[in-house]
Parts: sequence; C-alpha cells; structure tokens
Amino acid sequence: MKRLFSILAITGLMTFGTVQAQEDTTQTTEPAVEAAAPAPVEEAATLETADDDTTAADKPFTQELKERFIQGGPGFMGIVLLCLILGLAIAIERIIYLNLSTTNSKKLIKDVEDALQSGGVNAAKEVCRNTAGPVASIFYQGLDRIDHGVESAEKAVVSYGGVQMGQLEKNVSWISLFIALAPMLGFMGTVIGMIQAFDKIEAAGNMDASLVAGGIKVALLTTVFGLIVAMILQVFYNYIIAKIDSIVNDMEDASISLVDILVDYKNKR
Repeated sequence: MKRLFSILAITGLMTFGTVQAQEDTTQTTEPAVEAAAPAPVEEAATLETADDDTTAADKPFTQELKERFIQGGPGFMGIVLLCLILGLAIAIERIIYLNLSTTNSKKLIKDVEDALQSGGVNAAKEVCRNTAGPVASIFYQGLDRIDHGVESAEKAVVSYGGVQMGQLEKNVSWISLFIALAPMLGFMGTVIGMIQAFDKIEAAGNMDASLVAGGIKVALLTTVFGLIVAMILQVFYNYIIAKIDSIVNDMEDASISLVDILVDYKNKR
C-alpha cells in the first residue's frame, strides 16, 4: 500500500507540473492532458486489486485452518479438538512404551542358555533382571519356578504372558473410542447446523440463501474436522495394534524356546 500511495503522489505531481507548463503555451492540449491523467489512477487501482488477490492467495495454511475452526463454533469444534489431543497423548505414550518393550529375543535366549550352562538358574535370572521388556520378565517368572518342575515353570510363563499382554494393550481402547466419537460429534454438529438453518427460514418466512448459509457452513465444518481427527487417530491406532501383535508373537516364540531350554536343563541335572 505504501508503494501504491507513492505511485499516486508521483503521478499527481507529474500531472500537475505538465498542466502548469502547458497552460501558458496552448490550451488545445489541456483536454488531452486531463484525459491522460486518470490512466495512472486506473493502473494504481489495478495494482491494488492484484495486491489484495495475492494477499488472499498467500494466506498461510495454519491461519486458514484457525479461521475455519473458529467459524465452526467453539462448542462442537472444541470437543472434537479435545478428542484429538487426548487421543494423540495416549497414542504417543503407547508408542513410546511399546518401543521400550521391544527386545532382541534371540540374543536374550542365547544369553539365558549360556548363563544356565555356566552359572545355573541364578545367573540366568540375573540376565533377565538386567534386561528390559516383557520377554525378559516372562523368562524371569519361568526361571523362578523351575525348582517346582518344568510344568510349573510353563504355567508361570503362560500366566505372566497374559499379564504382560494386558500391559501392552493398556489404554488402547480409549483411542478407538475417540476414533468413533470424533466423527459422531461432527455429524451431530451437522444436524444442529441444519436445524438452525431451517429455524431461520421458518422465522423469516422466505427461502433466502443468506439465511441458511451460516448454518450449513457450520454443519460442513464440524463434519470435516471430525473426519480429519478420526483419520489421524486411526493411523496411530493401526500402528499400535500392529506393534502389539509383533511383540506378542515374539513373546510366544520366546516362551516356547524357554520351555525347551528348561527341559534340556532339567534332563542334564
């Protein structure tokens, strides 16, 4: 805008100087000068319109998203946003926990077998105690009951495996709840927006597009944001479920290997 005003000022000064210089010589060129004067003004107006169009096109995505969120209304949009925040918080916590629970089972099995052969059960339990993850915890429970027999150790492994599976799946059901709740809230906002639109039509007594535009806009925005939240959380949910399945399969394979190691250890004694 500053550049636009500068152009207008310079153009005005040049036009005024031209008119004053030509008034003393001839009056026949005065209409031409006056006719030529509006041209820079039209050019400046064109520049202003182009500048406004560029500003609207260069609006940041975050600013556009913020404006759309406010237009959707603080009621349902705030609840949908809360579903996204809580769902992401639980998903991130689960992802961190599952990554920390991942263990190199093959290395652990080899270390436990070597410790059993060289130092006995106590050495193998020490290896499990120094290793993080559910697989090491299951191994420790089995080794702790090996003195009562292989069957007792196997039952302990199976039982504690169920406990560890429950720890892996903790709070995952809340993510699925938010996935289902977010689009439902969006659809509820859609219904309420349509009801408000028809209430305005009934109060006005005529079908005016400006009366229903606001309600329909709110309806569409709440639906869109609800679906976006559900899609984002669905991606995290599927990743978490896949990670849990991978760890559980690893636990089952490692448990079978541990039972075989304990059987061989008892037969050699």
